[in-house]
Amino acid sequence: EVMQRRFSRLMKEHGLPDRSEDVAGEDDGFPAWPDVILIDGGKGQMSAVRAILDELGVSGAVTAIGVAKGADREAGRERFHMEGRPDFSLPPRDPVLYFIQRLRDEAHRFAIGSHRARRKKEMVKNPLDEIGGIGPARKRALLHHFGTAKSVSRAAMEDLMAVDGISEQIARQIYDHFHEKG
Repeated sequence: EVMQRRFSRLMKEHGLPDRSEDVAGEDDGFPAWPDVILIDGGKGQMSAVRAILDELGVSGAVTAIGVAKGADREAGRERFHMEGRPDFSLPPRDPVLYFIQRLRDEAHRFAIGSHRARRKKEMVKNPLDEIGGIGPARKRALLHHFGTAKSVSRAAMEDLMAVDGISEQIARQIYDHFHEKG
């Protein structure tokens, strides 16, 4: 999903990769298209990425390398997978291997952090978030006035309209949201 989204956006913004003019991107001094994509996974993940690159028509322009943990999932025994080449390993103390391991560990740290943040956001979700037209300011005003979302859900139209920033139309949306659920 991430690969599809990112590469589709690149296609839209920069077109197909052209390595002959791939000196630097527009603003940041970096090429728009990557030279190499490191995939955290083995042959299965590689074939999924390869299918996406084929579908977008850029498979020959971008090199993808899959990095899979080796025997017994032990660090230092990673296997590398590239299309059209036999699988290979790097020597256990190779600085390139250490660098790739650090890249992988950082990607894992980022993914875990993002997942935790998303999960935390889901846990603190408020019923007011589901109502169109209620942004952070109105939500804050409603909670300040009523104390809890449950109190907002029990409020009469007149009470809702008494809150700063809540028009009759917005009050109707709030009231209907909580009372049409039945």
